[in-house]
Amino acid sequence: MDGLRASGGLLRRGRLRRRRQPQPHSGSVLALPLRPRKIRRQLRRSVASRMAALRAQTLPSEDSEDSRVESTVEDAGDPLPGGAAAIPDAARREPYGHLGPAELREASPAARSLQTPRALVEAQTPPARLVEGPTPPARLVEAPALSARLVPASAPPARLLEVPAAPPRVVEASALLCNAQHLAAAPPSAAPATLSGPQVDGTGGELAWDSPLQRVLAELNRIPSSRRRAARLFEWLISPMPPDHFYRRLWEREAVLVRRQDHAYYQGLFSTADLDSMLRHEEVQFGQHLDAARYINGRRETLNPPGRALPAAAWSLYQAGCSLRLLCPQAFSTTVWQFLAVLQEQFGSMAGSNIYLTPPNSQGFAPHYDDIEAFVLQLEGRKLWRVYRPRVPTEELALTSSPNFSQDDLGEPVLQTVLEPGDLLYFPRGFIHQAECQDGVHSLHLTLSTYQRNTWGDFLEAVLPLAVQAAMEENVEFRRGLPRDFMDYMGAQHSDSKDPRRTAFMEKVRVLVARLGHFAPVDAVADQRAKDFIHDSLPPVLTDREKALSVYGLPIRWEAGEPVNVGAQLTTETEVHMLQDGIARLLEESSPNLESECSHGWWKRAWCTRERAVDLEPEDLGLGWWLVGS
Repeated sequence: MDGLRASGGLLRRGRLRRRRQPQPHSGSVLALPLRPRKIRRQLRRSVASRMAALRAQTLPSEDSEDSRVESTVEDAGDPLPGGAAAIPDAARREPYGHLGPAELREASPAARSLQTPRALVEAQTPPARLVEGPTPPARLVEAPALSARLVPASAPPARLLEVPAAPPRVVEASALLCNAQHLAAAPPSAAPATLSGPQVDGTGGELAWDSPLQRVLAELNRIPSSRRRAARLFEWLISPMPPDHFYRRLWEREAVLVRRQDHAYYQGLFSTADLDSMLRHEEVQFGQHLDAARYINGRRETLNPPGRALPAAAWSLYQAGCSLRLLCPQAFSTTVWQFLAVLQEQFGSMAGSNIYLTPPNSQGFAPHYDDIEAFVLQLEGRKLWRVYRPRVPTEELALTSSPNFSQDDLGEPVLQTVLEPGDLLYFPRGFIHQAECQDGVHSLHLTLSTYQRNTWGDFLEAVLPLAVQAAMEENVEFRRGLPRDFMDYMGAQHSDSKDPRRTAFMEKVRVLVARLGHFAPVDAVADQRAKDFIHDSLPPVLTDREKALSVYGLPIRWEAGEPVNVGAQLTTETEVHMLQDGIARLLEESSPNLESECSHGWWKRAWCTRERAVDLEPEDLGLGWWLVGS
């Protein structure tokens, strides 16, 4: 309190000093001698009330948009400084920073500019009691970005959602679909499109600079090569396992568990708070972006009501025991998009993701296997996983995903473990898996998927038709006619025949197939797959340096009442280089539509990323430039 009084004294002394040199036309408190008596009394009361407020708190003005603080109930007491956010931790029952350690952190630049000692803030703020609920998404009452909503200990707790402590009861599917309600939501806010700081999470709050994710993002921003950035991020993802050992011994072979004792390892990537904000502010549609499913009595049910997935509908399904699966979260989360966009260069294949939120004591999906390499990142809570080897050789490195299995179809798991926040689980294509929540704790995890239909067989499937076509054009042996009587000794009904004509026919086929290798357009097919990768992959993430070298770093600006450097364009003297590896491809192709196809491909790459996060035109993404001598 002494600090507050001292601040008020300084303000009073400043006001008295300035009154010695009044400014009659300013319209402010400094012009008191020139105003009528009644107006002077009103102004004095206003000044006195403001001084009393300054003695009671050290907050910015209510007119400041980035420092506004609201309370959940009337007469809630003095709130925390602007930008401090708190959410409940069901295990610890105490407030902790939204993306930082177990203390309340200040995220607002306006609040930090006050430079108020922390002890002073704690002394001025009454003890707060958070909204109690056993698991997310029982969040605090929805607040605008960079604001805090706390309930003081003297006030009754305000609850937004009723989350039962007991296991969720089974509700009929028809009842769940009928109870889905649709409410209006506010428009979303923009997000940055570079790896540079300050990084923000999906709700607009800054990531804690001491989080492992923030540290690695800051490191990536200083690495000039996009390939090296991808390698570094993958090294961080599977740490402490060396990447060389992983690819040489485990990739496509074994299930791998990386157990970490750091629950904050993925902190800032995605959270239940991000999902709740997304449901309120984004156009999330059931069936297209969000699935609600549950697994009861050995059978999976998908319970997607029609229309938009608003909080009332989604959280009602969650409370009834349904798991929520968010498809393509990179379309809504800038952090997830950046994470995947960097990693996709490590795999040379499109990287996607799904996010799964499972309520306590429930299972959302039946046992199955997938056609992708899967990395499971446990973000919140705990989940019991069982992983099984492929049952038969045809399921190993499966080309398509399986139907749902029953428990009787499964053998003994090769791996059974409980994932906790910070842990990583990897399993190859064709490995059957199932997961369930236990012990009254929810689970939130992200599944990173890659390498779908990226096999030698898929490559040869494209090579061989082109090889046959080229061989027929260039080698007369491929154009010679078949024997007139080959149907008399070839075919399934003659498979056991010892006819020498059949033996000669088979030998001729083997010789021609062996010659196909000389005509196989391997490079052309590799280029085509590279084009497909450019077309299908996520838009690249630019570092600060790369963005400065793009068109957004051009020296054209408004200066002294007119635009300057307008003539600074690409010339024959301009040095040009690619901003990143793999964003363009030099092809041996004479297709007249090649240029338009490539440009169309650049724009199509943004199909699963929110439009406002990518503000670069197709022609702006590929080139960085310098003017020689400038």
